[in-house]
Parts: sequence; C-alpha cells; structure tokens
Amino acid sequence: MDLSIGEVAKRSGVKVSALHFYEQKNLISSHRNSGNQRRYQRSVLRRIAVIKAAQQVGLSLQEISNALDSLPKNKAPTRQQWEKMSRAWYDDLEHRIQQLKALQEDLGGCIGCGCLSLENCSLRNPDDIRAQEHSGESLLTDPD
Repeated sequence: MDLSIGEVAKRSGVKVSALHFYEQKNLISSHRNSGNQRRYQRSVLRRIAVIKAAQQVGLSLQEISNALDSLPKNKAPTRQQWEKMSRAWYDDLEHRIQQLKALQEDLGGCIGCGCLSLENCSLRNPDDIRAQEHSGESLLTDPD
C-alpha cells in the first residue's frame, strides 16, 4: 500500500518540506499516481528513520546519502544491510566522540587561561604543533 506525502509526514514526524528536500537530494524517492500525486512505498519510513538517526549523531547529508546508496531504494533494508552501513559510520563517530571528550576536558582551561591566542591555544594548537610549519594568520586560513 502506497502512502501519500501527508501520511509519510505524519508517520515519520518529518515536515512535508523536509520530505521534498530529502527527495531532491535523492535520499528518498516517490512515484506519481494517475492523479499526478506523490506516492511513497511504505519502506520510505525506514529510510527516513535512518536519515533522522544519522542526523541526530551529527552525520552530514552527504555522508548519509553515500551510505544510503548501498541500500535498496524501494524496500526496507535488511538487518545485515543496516549493520553493514552502521559499521561504516562507527570509526567516524568514535573519532568525533573522542574530539568532543577532549574539547569537554579542555574547554574550562581554555576559557580560564585568558591567552586569547590561536597561536598557543591548547584546543586549536595542542603542544604548539603548528609552530613547526606555520605562524600567524596561516592558522586561520589553513585548518590543516
């Protein structure tokens, strides 16, 4: 049974405008009925749930799109397909978690240090590693 855009919005908790946006980005797909109205297969609800979960953990739409490309477009992913896709995100998410933990631990010291210096900042330039290759404004223009 196909769903209207309003039904998909209601069941997924996503605004109609977001569904249009997801469709423009090829994250979800629909077809047109004889009355030229959008219709979605029920499996779109699973794809939207994946998109929402991925956004909640901070993945970009491009990262989500790349992952969804490995899943079938018009049917719900199997458990194995979902696990394979989520494993691909694991290392990236673990790295982000470690970065956030480091920020959490150092943020108080940074705010309290008063140096106001990007050149010597323990968050932006730990152990002054940038001094080996860069100085001054290169820190602002060259994020590597």
